[in-house]
Amino acid sequence: MKRLHIAIATHDIAATVRDYTQRLRAEPVVVVPGEYALWRTETLNVSVRQDSTCEPGVLRHLGWEDDEAPTLTTDTDCNGLLWEHFAAHHQAAEIHEIWPNTHYVAESAL
Repeated sequence: MKRLHIAIATHDIAATVRDYTQRLRAEPVVVVPGEYALWRTETLNVSVRQDSTCEPGVLRHLGWEDDEAPTLTTDTDCNGLLWEHFAAHHQAAEIHEIWPNTHYVAESAL
């Protein structure tokens, strides 16, 4: 299964969690207070990250969560946008590396 991945910068994780939970009609699968949140729906993988180097709402990167991706790869498209291609367990490993206390483990299929 493939899900479109959208990564957005924010300056307020708590407000973004409240807003996006309502917009996506889904609870985030992981929240790191003040730093990060991730939603995984049947079609979308949306992450928001507190990033003081970006304006709120700026697109950080796009990508595909793909159950068949053998590794996490990145490339840049003709517009200069960074794209990632990864499986859910690759994203979970990255989350665990940055925030080990989350103990987040991804379900491969929701």
